[in-house]
Amino acid sequence: MLPVGAIIVGVIGLLLGGYSAIKLSSVNRTLAANEEKMARLDTLEAQVSTASAASEKAGRDIVSLTRSTQDAFNQMGPMLADINGKIAKLEEAPKASVKTGAKGGAPAVAGPDEYIVKSGDNGVKIARAKGVALSDLQSVNAGVDWNHLAIGQKLKLPKK
Repeated sequence: MLPVGAIIVGVIGLLLGGYSAIKLSSVNRTLAANEEKMARLDTLEAQVSTASAASEKAGRDIVSLTRSTQDAFNQMGPMLADINGKIAKLEEAPKASVKTGAKGGAPAVAGPDEYIVKSGDNGVKIARAKGVALSDLQSVNAGVDWNHLAIGQKLKLPKK
């Protein structure tokens, strides 16, 4: 009986060995499939890490740009206020140069030998329009800055 028992144990051993070989083959296939997935996960992890680093750098760059933009605005504010004040003065200058008459508020009116400067006038235009020589017009109006005539300014006309 002993040899029959040994044969039975041997057959059972062979069956268990074959079954374990089949299972081991199945486990190896599953492990190989999982290794591919793990490799993909490693690749994705590297990509996420790179994207995260780029995102952090972009965030730092945005903070830096925001700071430098704010500094530029802080510097430009007083300059713009100064320019605005100068523009206001320039806008007021023609109004201030228009002389008013004695009756309170009426614009100046030229006398028979006077001319009131209008927009776009210069010495040559005025002399031609009134039929006088430019040199005569300049000599009668000594002290006038001919490069900066003001609208509403009165000029004397020379006798013809």
